[in-house]
Amino acid sequence: MSLDLAITGGTVIDGTGAKPVRADVGVKDGRIVAVGELDGAATQTIDATDLVVSPGFVDLHTHYDAQAFWDSTLSPSPMHGVTTVFGGNCGFTIAPLTPQDGDYLMRMLARVEGMPLESLQQGVPWNWTSTAEYLDALDGTLMPNAGFSVGHSALRRVVMHDDANKREATQEEIDAMVALLRAGLKAGALGFSSTWSPSHNDHTGVPVPSRHSSRAELMALCAEVRNHPGTVLEFIPAVGQFDRETFELMGDMSAAADRPLNWNLLQVYAQNWELVQHQLAGFDIAASRGGHVLALTLPDTFRLRLNFRSGFILDILDGWDTLMALPPDEKLAMLRDPAGRARMNELAQATVGPTKSIGNWGNYQLLQTFSAKWKPHEGRIIGEIAAEMGVPAWDLLCDIVIDDNLNTVLANQDNGQTRETWEKRVQVWRDHRAIVGASDAGAHLDMIDSYAFCTSMLQRAVREHGLMPLEEAVYHLTDRPARYYGLKNRGRLATGWAADICVFDPQRIGPGPAEMRFDLPGGAGRVYSESIGVEHVVVNGVESVRDNVALDARAGTLLRSGRDTETVTAG
Repeated sequence: MSLDLAITGGTVIDGTGAKPVRADVGVKDGRIVAVGELDGAATQTIDATDLVVSPGFVDLHTHYDAQAFWDSTLSPSPMHGVTTVFGGNCGFTIAPLTPQDGDYLMRMLARVEGMPLESLQQGVPWNWTSTAEYLDALDGTLMPNAGFSVGHSALRRVVMHDDANKREATQEEIDAMVALLRAGLKAGALGFSSTWSPSHNDHTGVPVPSRHSSRAELMALCAEVRNHPGTVLEFIPAVGQFDRETFELMGDMSAAADRPLNWNLLQVYAQNWELVQHQLAGFDIAASRGGHVLALTLPDTFRLRLNFRSGFILDILDGWDTLMALPPDEKLAMLRDPAGRARMNELAQATVGPTKSIGNWGNYQLLQTFSAKWKPHEGRIIGEIAAEMGVPAWDLLCDIVIDDNLNTVLANQDNGQTRETWEKRVQVWRDHRAIVGASDAGAHLDMIDSYAFCTSMLQRAVREHGLMPLEEAVYHLTDRPARYYGLKNRGRLATGWAADICVFDPQRIGPGPAEMRFDLPGGAGRVYSESIGVEHVVVNGVESVRDNVALDARAGTLLRSGRDTETVTAG
């Protein structure tokens, strides 16, 4: 047989968790036609000697909905071996759309998902109305495979406009939202997403539209999902430790849809193990109500780069939601005023619960400053600098932020790299109540580097700590998430399955150093890193990335529910 692509000399890890085997892989017409000895010539051959040949990685939680229009590679995910992404999460989609609500959705995304407003204005056409038109606009244009859900906040804005941010919906309005969701799912959207998280406030400082919904509204929308094959649910219910009512709500949502629901985000450290066990126990509460609810867990530290200009994450502190939505000049005036500065800190210190730690100003690292005065202190801990100067950490931070015109970049200290923490993370990955994902790639572009979770997981857990066999780690990055979403013939290296393939060096794989790259529309910047050791990425049989360089191919499938996914029920 004449092959389009032969990958020879490599060690094949097929994604199922089976032991690695020495084998060649043959590809024809976008499908794997042989795993073993190849018979026949190939148009292209990749020499995989001393390399691992695995399925491409699957990322369950991204926000590439807007970036897809200005960057069809959906970088940097494919550079880290990702061949399939899922967008439309947290209720923050840009379809459906009306002309009068496009500006709101754009500004909401800029605020709540950290996408530069100038990039959204210049890089996205905003010329569709329906979810079907949005999906059609992307079909055939992307490097990786990509599927998108329908977002709750977009539904509310289209139906209720400005009232979406003010009140609960009437029955007539709920019916209109259900009809829009139905149309989106019929067009191939992969499911329904929403948020009630207090961390999600729009550019005016008020809760995003979905946070104004009633329980009945959520249930009606979830019930519609039941009528469409190959669909799922995604939800962010709260911040910190969930109460029983929260788990019951998610269980009821899952039962209404008869679909699995994943919630975001379970962070795992040795020091929060009691909280982790509490959150995982919610699976059983949901199951008692007929639901199947999984925690989406990031297999690394969720490292944050915070700044007072956007104020995201800081606005979780009590009373800070409206403060962080103020114009920059008003924020600066408040920070300069001793009374305003004191009031801000009083609110922060009065915050109770797990989010109180956000106001521990002395614990932050001064990651980047733009003032010559503070540049010598870059990389140091705020509390240590303040102690040397004999001033409170909060006052020192305010002075730096003022001198930087709000652009100071703070970082939480990474306390999640101990062996004990990685051991706990491996336990969670192996738990049937959790699933690996939660990169948030495409969002919070100036804040996070979690798009590299696949390469980080293989580096830390497998190569450095030796806590998990490579084939098991690959399973958690490929077949397991693919089966959760019901992806048809993706997630494994098997005859007849889609040729989504990652070829990497197991002795070197990992993320490269993160840095700011100013390559977005309007000249805006983002945190970016290449991979180390990912040598070839193949999507639907076509080599798409080679040594961190995006090739010309755009062979990704725009995944449609029912056609490209099979139904996974809650039972």
